[in-house]
Amino acid sequence: MTGQPPVVDLATWQKARDELLLREKAHTREGDAIAAARRRLPMVEFDGTVPVVGADGPVPFLDLFQGRDELVVYKHMWWDGAPHQGQCEGCTHIPWHFDDAAYLNARGVSFAFVTTGAWDEVAAFVSFMGYASPWYSVRGLDDPVGGEMGYLTSYLRDGSRTFLTYSTTGRGTERVNGSLGLLDMTVRGRGEAWEVQPPGWPEGRHAGWFWRSDADGESSWGEDSRPVPQWTRPGAGPVTTLGRQGHGH
Repeated sequence: MTGQPPVVDLATWQKARDELLLREKAHTREGDAIAAARRRLPMVEFDGTVPVVGADGPVPFLDLFQGRDELVVYKHMWWDGAPHQGQCEGCTHIPWHFDDAAYLNARGVSFAFVTTGAWDEVAAFVSFMGYASPWYSVRGLDDPVGGEMGYLTSYLRDGSRTFLTYSTTGRGTERVNGSLGLLDMTVRGRGEAWEVQPPGWPEGRHAGWFWRSDADGESSWGEDSRPVPQWTRPGAGPVTTLGRQGHGH
Protein backbone atom coordinates (compact mmCIF):
# COMPACT_ATOMS: atom_id res chain seq x y z
CA MET A 1 0.00 0.00 0.00
CA THR A 2 1.33 3.46 -0.89
CA GLY A 3 1.06 6.45 1.38
CA GLN A 4 2.26 5.00 4.66
CA PRO A 5 4.58 6.44 7.31
CA PRO A 6 8.03 4.85 7.60
CA VAL A 7 8.31 1.89 9.95
CA VAL A 8 10.67 2.44 12.91
CA ASP A 9 11.33 0.99 16.35
CA LEU A 10 9.40 2.25 19.37
CA ALA A 11 12.24 4.41 20.70
CA THR A 12 12.56 6.25 17.37
CA TRP A 13 8.81 6.72 17.22
CA GLN A 14 8.76 8.07 20.78
CA LYS A 15 11.47 10.62 19.98
CA ALA A 16 9.51 11.90 16.98
CA ARG A 17 6.32 11.90 19.02
CA ASP A 18 7.95 13.93 21.80
CA GLU A 19 9.18 16.50 19.28
CA LEU A 20 5.67 16.93 17.88
CA LEU A 21 4.29 17.17 21.42
CA LEU A 22 6.24 20.39 21.94
CA ARG A 23 4.38 21.94 18.99
CA GLU A 24 1.07 20.57 20.23
CA LYS A 25 1.57 22.09 23.67
CA ALA A 26 2.44 25.44 22.13
CA HIS A 27 -0.71 25.21 20.03
CA THR A 28 -2.76 24.48 23.16
CA ARG A 29 -1.28 27.43 25.04
CA GLU A 30 -2.00 29.74 22.10
CA GLY A 31 -5.57 28.44 22.06
CA ASP A 32 -5.85 29.26 25.77
CA ALA A 33 -4.59 32.78 25.09
CA ILE A 34 -7.13 33.27 22.30
CA ALA A 35 -9.91 32.01 24.60
CA ALA A 36 -8.81 34.56 27.21
CA ALA A 37 -9.02 37.32 24.59
CA ARG A 38 -12.42 36.01 23.52
CA ARG A 39 -13.70 36.44 27.08
CA ARG A 40 -12.65 40.08 26.96
CA LEU A 41 -14.61 40.97 23.83
CA PRO A 42 -17.21 43.72 24.25
CA MET A 43 -20.86 42.70 24.02
CA VAL A 44 -24.04 43.97 22.36
CA GLU A 45 -27.37 44.32 24.16
CA PHE A 46 -30.51 43.23 22.31
CA ASP A 47 -34.20 42.67 22.99
CA GLY A 48 -34.53 39.27 24.64
CA THR A 49 -38.32 39.44 24.64
CA VAL A 50 -38.59 38.83 20.89
CA PRO A 51 -40.74 35.72 20.30
CA VAL A 52 -39.31 32.49 18.90
CA VAL A 53 -41.35 29.35 18.21
CA GLY A 54 -40.61 25.98 19.78
CA ALA A 55 -42.38 22.81 20.86
CA ASP A 56 -44.52 24.80 23.30
CA GLY A 57 -45.40 27.52 20.82
CA PRO A 58 -44.17 31.12 20.84
CA VAL A 59 -41.90 32.02 23.75
CA PRO A 60 -39.53 34.93 24.40
CA PHE A 61 -35.92 34.33 23.44
CA LEU A 62 -35.13 34.72 27.14
CA ASP A 63 -36.68 31.29 27.71
CA LEU A 64 -33.78 29.65 25.86
CA PHE A 65 -31.56 30.51 28.84
CA GLN A 66 -33.70 28.15 30.96
CA GLY A 67 -33.01 30.38 33.95
CA ARG A 68 -29.23 30.20 33.50
CA ASP A 69 -26.99 33.19 32.87
CA GLU A 70 -25.26 31.89 29.74
CA LEU A 71 -26.48 30.38 26.50
CA VAL A 72 -24.81 28.86 23.43
CA VAL A 73 -26.89 28.49 20.27
CA TYR A 74 -26.20 26.77 16.98
CA LYS A 75 -27.94 28.43 14.04
CA HIS A 76 -28.91 25.58 11.73
CA MET A 77 -29.33 26.39 8.03
CA TRP A 78 -32.70 25.56 6.51
CA TRP A 79 -34.17 24.88 3.06
CA ASP A 80 -37.89 25.64 2.97
CA GLY A 81 -40.04 22.80 1.69
CA ALA A 82 -37.15 20.36 1.34
CA PRO A 83 -37.48 16.74 2.54
CA HIS A 84 -35.26 15.65 5.40
CA GLN A 85 -32.51 14.46 3.05
CA GLY A 86 -32.45 17.90 1.41
CA GLN A 87 -31.41 19.78 4.54
CA CYS A 88 -27.86 21.03 5.05
CA GLU A 89 -25.39 18.18 5.42
CA GLY A 90 -22.81 20.47 7.05
CA CYS A 91 -25.24 21.69 9.69
CA THR A 92 -26.30 18.09 10.28
CA HIS A 93 -22.82 17.54 11.71
CA ILE A 94 -23.46 19.76 14.71
CA PRO A 95 -26.60 18.35 16.39
CA TRP A 96 -25.55 14.80 15.56
CA HIS A 97 -22.32 15.29 17.49
CA PHE A 98 -23.75 17.37 20.32
CA ASP A 99 -27.23 16.61 21.56
CA ASP A 100 -26.80 16.48 25.34
CA ALA A 101 -25.82 19.66 27.18
CA ALA A 102 -25.60 18.05 30.65
CA TYR A 103 -22.02 19.21 31.21
CA LEU A 104 -22.80 22.71 29.94
CA ASN A 105 -25.85 22.84 32.18
CA ALA A 106 -23.73 21.80 35.17
CA ARG A 107 -21.51 24.80 34.42
CA GLY A 108 -24.53 27.12 34.21
CA VAL A 109 -24.75 27.26 30.41
CA SER A 110 -27.80 26.35 28.34
CA PHE A 111 -27.71 25.12 24.74
CA ALA A 112 -30.27 25.25 21.94
CA PHE A 113 -30.65 25.07 18.17
CA VAL A 114 -32.40 27.76 16.15
CA THR A 115 -33.25 27.85 12.47
CA THR A 116 -35.20 29.98 10.01
CA GLY A 117 -37.50 27.14 8.99
CA ALA A 118 -41.23 27.20 9.67
CA TRP A 119 -41.84 25.39 12.95
CA ASP A 120 -44.04 22.62 11.49
CA GLU A 121 -41.26 21.63 9.08
CA VAL A 122 -38.57 21.95 11.74
CA ALA A 123 -40.51 19.85 14.25
CA ALA A 124 -40.89 17.02 11.73
CA PHE A 125 -37.16 17.10 10.94
CA VAL A 126 -36.18 17.11 14.62
CA SER A 127 -38.51 14.17 15.30
CA PHE A 128 -37.12 12.20 12.35
CA MET A 129 -33.52 12.81 13.42
CA GLY A 130 -34.29 11.92 17.04
CA TYR A 131 -32.69 15.07 18.45
CA ALA A 132 -33.21 15.69 22.16
CA SER A 133 -31.95 19.26 22.49
CA PRO A 134 -34.45 22.14 22.28
CA TRP A 135 -35.04 23.61 18.83
CA TYR A 136 -36.71 26.90 17.89
CA SER A 137 -37.77 28.70 14.76
CA VAL A 138 -36.44 32.26 14.48
CA ARG A 139 -38.14 32.88 11.16
CA GLY A 140 -38.23 36.55 10.20
CA LEU A 141 -35.99 37.69 13.05
CA ASP A 142 -32.80 39.69 12.58
CA ASP A 143 -29.41 39.27 14.24
CA PRO A 144 -28.39 38.53 16.88
CA VAL A 145 -31.32 36.15 17.50
CA GLY A 146 -32.02 35.24 13.88
CA GLY A 147 -30.23 36.49 10.79
CA GLU A 148 -27.70 34.42 8.89
CA MET A 149 -27.47 30.75 9.85
CA GLY A 150 -24.46 28.40 10.21
CA TYR A 151 -23.06 30.06 13.33
CA LEU A 152 -22.25 29.10 16.90
CA THR A 153 -23.27 32.07 19.02
CA SER A 154 -22.90 32.85 22.72
CA TYR A 155 -25.16 35.04 24.83
CA LEU A 156 -25.17 36.40 28.37
CA ARG A 157 -28.17 37.24 30.54
CA ASP A 158 -28.28 39.80 33.35
CA GLY A 159 -31.76 39.53 34.81
CA SER A 160 -34.08 40.42 31.93
CA ARG A 161 -31.29 42.01 29.87
CA THR A 162 -29.66 39.92 27.13
CA PHE A 163 -26.35 40.37 25.35
CA LEU A 164 -24.52 38.94 22.33
CA THR A 165 -20.97 38.02 23.39
CA TYR A 166 -19.43 35.89 20.62
CA SER A 167 -20.21 34.28 17.27
CA THR A 168 -18.25 32.11 14.83
CA THR A 169 -18.92 30.27 11.59
CA GLY A 170 -17.11 28.12 9.03
CA ARG A 171 -14.32 26.12 10.63
CA GLY A 172 -15.00 27.95 13.89
CA THR A 173 -17.89 25.54 14.44
CA GLU A 174 -15.59 22.49 14.25
CA ARG A 175 -15.06 22.50 18.03
CA VAL A 176 -18.45 20.78 18.34
CA ASN A 177 -17.57 18.06 15.84
CA GLY A 178 -15.61 15.32 17.57
CA SER A 179 -15.33 13.23 14.41
CA LEU A 180 -13.17 15.85 12.68
CA GLY A 181 -10.90 16.07 15.72
CA LEU A 182 -10.42 12.30 15.71
CA LEU A 183 -9.82 12.22 11.95
CA ASP A 184 -7.09 14.82 12.44
CA MET A 185 -5.32 12.26 14.67
CA THR A 186 -5.32 9.57 11.99
CA VAL A 187 -2.70 8.87 9.31
CA ARG A 188 -5.07 9.61 6.42
CA GLY A 189 -6.67 12.64 8.08
CA ARG A 190 -9.91 13.93 6.59
CA GLY A 191 -8.93 12.95 3.07
CA GLU A 192 -9.59 16.49 1.85
CA ALA A 193 -7.62 18.28 -0.85
CA TRP A 194 -6.66 21.29 1.29
CA GLU A 195 -4.72 19.14 3.78
CA VAL A 196 -0.92 19.07 3.52
CA GLN A 197 -0.04 15.42 3.00
CA PRO A 198 3.28 13.61 2.59
CA PRO A 199 4.25 12.43 -0.92
CA GLY A 200 2.45 9.26 -2.00
CA TRP A 201 -0.65 9.81 0.13
CA PRO A 202 -4.06 9.25 -1.51
CA GLU A 203 -5.28 12.34 -3.36
CA GLY A 204 -7.68 14.40 -1.25
CA ARG A 205 -11.22 15.21 -2.29
CA HIS A 206 -13.40 18.28 -1.73
CA ALA A 207 -14.13 19.36 1.83
CA GLY A 208 -16.80 17.24 3.50
CA TRP A 209 -16.91 14.67 0.69
CA PHE A 210 -17.92 11.95 3.17
CA TRP A 211 -20.83 13.90 4.69
CA ARG A 212 -23.42 12.54 2.25
CA SER A 213 -23.83 9.03 0.90
CA ASP A 214 -26.19 6.94 -1.18
CA ALA A 215 -28.01 3.82 0.01
CA ASP A 216 -24.88 1.73 -0.60
CA GLY A 217 -22.76 3.92 1.66
CA GLU A 218 -20.85 5.48 -1.24
CA SER A 219 -20.00 9.16 -0.96
CA SER A 220 -22.40 11.06 -3.17
CA TRP A 221 -24.00 14.46 -3.60
CA GLY A 222 -26.41 12.98 -6.12
CA GLU A 223 -30.18 13.15 -6.01
CA ASP A 224 -30.28 9.76 -4.26
CA SER A 225 -28.08 10.80 -1.34
CA ARG A 226 -28.72 12.07 2.17
CA PRO A 227 -26.56 13.19 5.16
CA VAL A 228 -24.83 10.05 6.41
CA PRO A 229 -26.41 10.01 9.92
CA GLN A 230 -29.86 9.86 8.36
CA TRP A 231 -29.27 6.33 7.07
CA THR A 232 -29.44 5.11 10.68
CA ARG A 233 -32.88 6.65 11.23
CA PRO A 234 -36.01 4.48 10.96
CA GLY A 235 -37.61 4.70 7.54
CA ALA A 236 -34.60 6.32 5.87
CA GLY A 237 -34.62 4.42 2.59
CA PRO A 238 -33.37 5.28 -0.90
CA VAL A 239 -34.54 8.63 -2.19
CA THR A 240 -35.06 10.16 -5.60
CA THR A 241 -34.60 13.88 -4.97
CA LEU A 242 -32.83 16.24 -2.59
CA GLY A 243 -35.80 18.56 -2.84
CA ARG A 244 -33.70 21.68 -3.35
CA GLN A 245 -31.58 23.36 -5.94
CA GLY A 246 -27.85 22.71 -5.80
CA HIS A 247 -25.83 20.63 -3.41
CA GLY A 248 -24.29 22.69 -0.61
CA HIS A 249 -21.03 21.35 0.78
